[in-house]
This record gives sequence, C-alpha cells and structure tokens, in this order.
Amino acid sequence: MGWTGRGARSTAAKPASAGRSPATGLGFEHLRRHDLRHTGLTWFADAGVPLHVLRRIAGHGSPTTTQRYPHPDVHEITVAGVALSAYFDVLRAPRSLPSPVVMPR
Repeated sequence: MGWTGRGARSTAAKPASAGRSPATGLGFEHLRRHDLRHTGLTWFADAGVPLHVLRRIAGHGSPTTTQRYPHPDVHEITVAGVALSAYFDVLRAPRSLPSPVVMPR
C-alpha cells in the first residue's frame, strides 16, 4: 500500500471489505475506522508532534480540524499552571536598582 502524502489516504485499491473496520475482525464491532484514525492522531499529538505536522499527517485542510486531536491531561494542565505562576512570580519580584558607581578622581 503506498502513501499519497495526504494523510492516511492510500494509492492502493480498496479491498472488498472496505466497509468493515479492521477492529470488527478483532471483535470490536462498535469501533469505526474514524475512531482508529482519531486515536492514532491523538497519540501523535500526545507524543508532542506539532500541530502543523499533525495537520499534514492527517491531510486536513484547516488547522481548526486538527486542533480537535490534542487532549491535554490533568498533569499537563497542572504543569502549564505552575509555569504561568512562576512567570508571574518573576514579574512581581522586587527589582533592585544597581548601586551607584563612584568614579575615583
């Protein structure tokens, strides 16, 4: 099966079972091909693949479509909050002026 460079679209002809998901044969009848695609793209996002790269992998025309795939977990949200707090702490820290320089004559 060859790749066209547009996400998961293949240059190969579709098999006779094209309407069936690979998961159906494994006993997961409730899963659709799109569910598997979504999971794969979500794993890419969770692995840190940048959105512009993920968009190319998925073959999406719009970045808005790709933005549905990253699902930050509680730890990532907490880390982001800690980073923001640290940033504000630096901004609020008292700043001392340098001591005046006395030049000998």
